[in-house]
Amino acid sequence: MSSPPRDAEPPARLDLSILMDAYAVGVFPMADSRDSPDVYWVEPRRRAILPLDGFHASRRLLRTLKSGRFETTADRAFADVVRLCGTPAPGREETWINPMIADAVNRLHLAGCAHSIETWEEGELVGGLYGIRLGRAFFGESMFSTRTDASKVALAHLVARLRAGGFMLLDCQFQTPHLQSLGAIEISQSAYKSRLSSATSSTGSGALSAADGDFGALDRLRGADEPLPLADSPRAMVVPSPVSIWRIWQSLVQTS
Repeated sequence: MSSPPRDAEPPARLDLSILMDAYAVGVFPMADSRDSPDVYWVEPRRRAILPLDGFHASRRLLRTLKSGRFETTADRAFADVVRLCGTPAPGREETWINPMIADAVNRLHLAGCAHSIETWEEGELVGGLYGIRLGRAFFGESMFSTRTDASKVALAHLVARLRAGGFMLLDCQFQTPHLQSLGAIEISQSAYKSRLSSATSSTGSGALSAADGDFGALDRLRGADEPLPLADSPRAMVVPSPVSIWRIWQSLVQTS
C-alpha cells in the first residue's frame, strides 16, 4: 500500500520587517522573471527620482487631463494593479514581479504601507501604478497602461497626492525615457542616500507620526470638486472627471 502524499511546502515569503529595513537603506528586491522562485537585492549606483516640484506634462497630456476621458482612484484596486504590472505586455515580454514580491507588497498594502493609483475609462481599469511608503519617501515600484497616457495620468495624481501629503522623495529606481519625459532625473548613489535619509529620519512606527508623509491628505482638501469617498473601500477615493483631474494638474503648477 502506497504511503499518503506529504503536504506541499508552503511558498517562501519575504519578511516585511526585513523588506522595509532594506528600503530604508536604498535596497529593493527584484526577480529574474515572473516565474522565478526567489528574489535578489538591488542597490543601483545611479538612481532615478522624480522631484515633486519638477513633474512635466506634455501638451497632449494636458489635453488628456482636461478632456475628462479618465477617472482616477487611490487604493481601490491594489491587488489588480500589482497583477497587471506583473503581466507581460507588448514591448514588455517579461517582468520582475514574481509571486513572492506580489505577496509581500499585498501584505504591505494591508498594513497601510503600500498604495496604488488607478486610472479608469468607462469603468475599466486601464492604467495605474503602485509603490511603498516609508516616512516621507515613496518608492514607485511599477506602472502599467493599456490606453495612451493612462499611466501618465496616474503619475500626475500620485505627484499631487505626495505634494499634498508633505512627501520629500519619489523614488523611481531606474531611469527610462518614459520617466525622463515626465521630469525624472538620475542622481548618484550617495546623493540618493542623503535624500533618503532626510525623508526617512525619525520615522515613526504604528500610527501616523509627524515624520510620516500623509498619503490621504489629498482626500481631505476642500473645494467644489472635492474627491468623493467610495463606499466599498475606506481608503479609496475617486476623482470625478473632468474638473478634478484638471485641478490635480493646476495644483501642481500653482505650487511649483
